Amino acid sequence: MSLISAGIELVRAFELPNGIWSDGKYVATPRIALVSWRSSWSDMFYQIYVNGQFAGVTTDSQQRQMVVQIPTSFESPVRIEVFAVEPQYAHIDFSNELDMSLANSGRVILSLLRSQNLPIGATAQVYFDNGTGQIDYDKPLNNSPIKVWPAWQDKAGFAMSGFGIGDFGYDSASAVGFGKGSFGHGQFGLDADTFQWISSPMPAGLYKFGVKITDDAGKQSASTETTQVTVTPAAKPAEQLSISSFDKQTNQLVLKIK
Repeated sequence: MSLISAGIELVRAFELPNGIWSDGKYVATPRIALVSWRSSWSDMFYQIYVNGQFAGVTTDSQQRQMVVQIPTSFESPVRIEVFAVEPQYAHIDFSNELDMSLANSGRVILSLLRSQNLPIGATAQVYFDNGTGQIDYDKPLNNSPIKVWPAWQDKAGFAMSGFGIGDFGYDSASAVGFGKGSFGHGQFGLDADTFQWISSPMPAGLYKFGVKITDDAGKQSASTETTQVTVTPAAKPAEQLSISSFDKQTNQLVLKIK
């Protein structure tokens, strides 16, 4: 992993107003935030990710604050993260290294192996148990079948790729090469890749999911089930905060939500 979180502390984010009225109210559009932090690193650059997306990078190793754009959301809080990176990786987007699949999102991401053994017309359907413990295979969650091979060029096999370019009887010019996909899941010397399904926001609970893959004739090619998955919806942002009390001796601040 190229992102370094150790040694970074006291991360703070302050929303910058676009204007302030005489009564103290402010205009928050467009929404930007000043992010500051402390770091024990002296020779690193810093990247900021907003809700798992690359938002910016410092211009040198001494910078400890940056202004970033933040989304307008009244249903979930904005997640801002600061990471240290080596200078040669400063402008590389490492968002794929962040685990945003289940953390306080209310959504579930299923990663499915796209093995070359699956037929060219294969489609996948996703099912779940609705928290009952028994998966209902009569009602798929996805609106339409998921195409395993949306582009025929991704499927390798006899006469499926650059004819005569691959091994005898197996044209593998478009297959995932060794060390390029899900290592160890493909044929020897040829890895397999994955594709994902993302659910809509779900209520809090424990769920099990099942996936069935069928060919273009409706014959089942593969199936799998997950273990129980814990879903935790994102907390709604706190609004209309006010100070209830402050203890100078203990430096404790108590906030009240109206």
